[in-house]
Amino acid sequence: MQYLVSVITDDAGHATPDEEAAIDVFNDRLRAEGHWVFAGGLGGPDTATVIDDRGAETLFTDGPFVETKEFVIGFWIIEAPDLDVALKLAAEGSKACNRKVEVRPFL
Repeated sequence: MQYLVSVITDDAGHATPDEEAAIDVFNDRLRAEGHWVFAGGLGGPDTATVIDDRGAETLFTDGPFVETKEFVIGFWIIEAPDLDVALKLAAEGSKACNRKVEVRPFL
């Protein structure tokens, strides 16, 4: 089963060199153990554009969908046999990037 592990922060700053090194070690471990699917960092909320094409015309709005103090700054998509393994891996990812994470299964 695949899971989305979202990295949550309230600071748009980049990872420190120590955090980057810890993330690289964690990513290497995910690859070595067969949990790696994909990962990436995201721009801050100020780089977002919301698109709504449900009406008569397409609306483009600068900025995030939701105004909030915390936002998603990156993610991992992992493969895990069950939620318990996904949560354990997510906890290790949280430690590596020094930020909160959220786990959700793909449907």
